[in-house]
Amino acid sequence: MKIKTNKRAKAKSILARTLIYIELIIAVIIVLYPILWIIGSSFDPINNFGRTGIFPKNVTLNNYFRLFQKYDYSKWYLNTAYLAVMTMLFSVFVNTITAFVFARFNFKGKKAGMLSATILQMFPSFMALTALYMIALNFGMLDNLNMLVIIYVAGSIPINIWLVKGNMQNLPKSIDEAAYIDGASKLQVLLKIIFPLSFPIITFIAFMSFMTPWMDYMLQRFLINSSDKRTLALGMFELSDHNTATPSDFTAFSAGAVLIAAPITILYIVFQKYLITGIASGTNKGE
Repeated sequence: MKIKTNKRAKAKSILARTLIYIELIIAVIIVLYPILWIIGSSFDPINNFGRTGIFPKNVTLNNYFRLFQKYDYSKWYLNTAYLAVMTMLFSVFVNTITAFVFARFNFKGKKAGMLSATILQMFPSFMALTALYMIALNFGMLDNLNMLVIIYVAGSIPINIWLVKGNMQNLPKSIDEAAYIDGASKLQVLLKIIFPLSFPIITFIAFMSFMTPWMDYMLQRFLINSSDKRTLALGMFELSDHNTATPSDFTAFSAGAVLIAAPITILYIVFQKYLITGIASGTNKGE
């Protein structure tokens, strides 16, 4: 009986593992196939949505060259890079200092401030589009990349404060007190002690702040009108839109999509260790 029971248990275990592997393989295929299809289409000389595929018959780089020669792709890229870099820098600066104050000091209105940040996270961002448009219009900042930077930085504050604050609260306050005894200022404690110890979570919010304007379309579509301020999202939509005056250029669109994904992929590979550690360390939101 024991032998039969062991065989049944072993058979069930093998069957369970087999089903898991089959499920994982199917999931990988579902995720990777569209990506490989876009990459293959970017090297395909046939500019036809229905005839491109993962393995083009004649590989060519003309789609990449045409992207820069026929369209203002370099301008779109520079505008988006400006948005992403400036948003990343200011987000790290604002969120790190704000989280440091909330995590290491007690002051009147602290709980109310954190409660406000929690409530702001509950509202979807598209609810504020009309209000943001009117604010930009009244301040004369429509069609202005700096206005987008301000909005992206402000929008990142509620969630990022919680993440960085949770990480900083895990650090013992005794290290601050020892530094103060040695004559260090609050700014020196932040820059020389807290910032290096919180580097993983700061790397995470920097990566997310960089990626948000890089991948966003809706806000940019609302606030950007002129062609010289156009971003990658707006330009790529034009390449794929069949309703515009110019016909869609799918192979150029595929080449542009590959170039858009490249920096995000590289950054993720380089900082993967810090990103995983950072999000894990920021989950403790404290009191």
